[in-house]
Amino acid sequence: MNNQVAHPSSSSSSDAFSFISKGWREVRDSADADLQLMRARANSFKNLASSFDRELENFFNSASTSLVAPPSENNFVKKLQPKISEFRRVYSAPEISKKVLEKWGPTRAKLAIDLSSIRNALVSEVEGDGSVEFDRVWRGRRRLKFKEFWGEWKDEEENEGNQTEEWKPIRDLKKRFKELEKKSELGEIFEGFKNSELVEKVKSSLKSIRKDPQESQEVPPLDVPELLASLVKQSGPFLDQIDICDKIVDSLCSKRKNQLLLHSLSSGESSLDELDVRIASVLQSTGHHYEGGFWTDNAKYIPEDGRRHVAIVTTASLPWMTGTAVNPLFRAAYLAQSDKRNVTLLVPWLCKSDQEIVYPNSLTFSSPEEQESYIRNWLEERIGFKADFRISFYPGKFSKERRSIIPAGDTSQFIPSKEADIAILEEPEHLNWYHHGRRWTDKFNHVVGIVHTNYLEYIKREKNGALQAFFVKHINNWVARAYCHKVLRLSGATQDMPKSVVCNVHGVNPKFLRIGEKVAADRELGQHAFSKGAYFLGKMVWAKGYRELIDLLAKHQTDLDGFKVDVYGNGEDALEVKSAAKSLNLNLNFLRGIDHADSSLHGYKVFINPSISDVLCTATAEALAMGKFVVCADHPSNEFFRSFPNCLTYKTSDDFVAKVKEAMEKEPQPLTPEQSYNLSWEAATQRFMQHSDLDKILTEDRGAATATTRPPMPAVPKASEVLDGGLAFAHYCLTGNEFLRLCTGATPGTRDYDKQHCKDLRLLPPHVENPIYGW
Repeated sequence: MNNQVAHPSSSSSSDAFSFISKGWREVRDSADADLQLMRARANSFKNLASSFDRELENFFNSASTSLVAPPSENNFVKKLQPKISEFRRVYSAPEISKKVLEKWGPTRAKLAIDLSSIRNALVSEVEGDGSVEFDRVWRGRRRLKFKEFWGEWKDEEENEGNQTEEWKPIRDLKKRFKELEKKSELGEIFEGFKNSELVEKVKSSLKSIRKDPQESQEVPPLDVPELLASLVKQSGPFLDQIDICDKIVDSLCSKRKNQLLLHSLSSGESSLDELDVRIASVLQSTGHHYEGGFWTDNAKYIPEDGRRHVAIVTTASLPWMTGTAVNPLFRAAYLAQSDKRNVTLLVPWLCKSDQEIVYPNSLTFSSPEEQESYIRNWLEERIGFKADFRISFYPGKFSKERRSIIPAGDTSQFIPSKEADIAILEEPEHLNWYHHGRRWTDKFNHVVGIVHTNYLEYIKREKNGALQAFFVKHINNWVARAYCHKVLRLSGATQDMPKSVVCNVHGVNPKFLRIGEKVAADRELGQHAFSKGAYFLGKMVWAKGYRELIDLLAKHQTDLDGFKVDVYGNGEDALEVKSAAKSLNLNLNFLRGIDHADSSLHGYKVFINPSISDVLCTATAEALAMGKFVVCADHPSNEFFRSFPNCLTYKTSDDFVAKVKEAMEKEPQPLTPEQSYNLSWEAATQRFMQHSDLDKILTEDRGAATATTRPPMPAVPKASEVLDGGLAFAHYCLTGNEFLRLCTGATPGTRDYDKQHCKDLRLLPPHVENPIYGW
């Protein structure tokens, strides 16, 4: 009595299993009528048993891991599964047909299927937990009647002739269940179970045994004209120049337009669109989905918070006063003004021994934090606002032969993968000459290279310069194509590289513009702004224009009698330059190098710049911003400055004399607001955003989904991308060999950073994975 009160569900369970036993007795009574059918299907049933075994295994595995099933249901399944497995193992054994035939003989021997194990499991589950609680779990949902539950398959019975032979045993099993439904009434224990997710999984598992032949329609492979059309389309950048790409594709695809597959396409689509859909359909039918691989890597950073990450990587750093140290610093400051971008400036860190050689006035730093503080203070004094960007360091070594800083190790690893979005490589050829690491275009979504230096002009001045320049030219093209999506050349003075456009994306320090405004104001008040004559400022190496200056002054020493030039600069060739000027008795006054914004330079009226090796001379832009005359060569490097009235260009040495005399006799014109803006970093940043395509990339919504009615085109690499990937892989192999690196002029030990770099930058050894940088 107490048991009946405490466990009301036990009687329901007993009734349910009594009903099941009764149903099996009725099936047994009708066994004689089905004996002949069972004999014919015994072998097929054995094969089906193994398949059904796998389906039940999948069912229990999925049910046990279901996120939406309640804990009571999961525990129930786990306890029931061993009993089901035992039942399944016994009645799916190879001897089952023999036993069945022996027991189902003419004497109508009883076939006793022992359900006590399953019944005991159900009863123990009810007695242990109080209730299976299927009704509580699915309370609120409409309960389906048994007829509605199995009615989903009624149409299949009508189409019995279309069923496959493999499906017949399952169809017969469903018939038996329907007959069972007509003869009996279902107990309460199954009411909550019928509409549960577990039952749906059983039904889907049973359906998965049979596949509709109509669902496996094959798509014909691409034929020869379509393959040729695809190759022609990939050659579009070349064929578009002669306007025949579309015509060839239309001709090749016209033969397919009358076939069945292309009949489904919209009549308004072009052959190019049809070809895309056709290729996508074939790839989709094969199950192919390109996710990147040997040539490319599509697993890149995707911004989630709407803020884009921009990494600016350069080859020099303050206090070395060179263009690749100053201009990227200003670029980072002005790009960081937008609250939609996070900007990181990555600069080289030199060990103490290299700092003593490179940095002026014996200035050295004991830690990256100390150098970062110096850089920020220098910047804020000139721009007038606090720039919100991060400064990071990568290991570098100074090469005395090349007079440049060479990166040590894989520079790309110092940008974490979670921030690898946009990369700006200041001097991409210099950064990648000996780059042995991950490909920039694989790690970053968009890579822009900015060419600062005309290295070919410098190399031609060295021994065997013509031969060296030949190899360097092709190496520069190689690395620019392999590691950049777009290349910006500051002027036409640089070599023509792949994927490149010419645009001045540099501005001047705002401090120089303020100096120019003060000069203009003083002139309006009638004050004399310029009290000094001509000067030249630049690093004292022959390639910076010192050779041209000495030659011009020596040739026209008589024509320019009394003309004096003050020269400001320090450098490796200082002794030779001074000695040559003294031997020719030139009127040159050599002074130590100082900042161009120094107050002692404000009084000069004429800036002389005869250099033809510069790409875009920063000192020329600064002199124009201060309202001075600039006398420079008629050269592609000065193309941007020709629109300014105070820029006086010359083509011959005689013309140089005329321009110098004109500048000394006249007064420069004040800059207009438009001219001042064109020299500013605001205008330079706008030009950079436009020509690098970042104005589109940085503002696009990468998370927005686009609706389309056609199959999505898989990301199949183009022929040019495969070629670029092959170039990058070949470069990686070559730069991995230390002997080849040394033969091509690499600084020893730059394939990986050394112990001193690890100590200074607090890095792990190169072969140890560093979680900070996401290597």
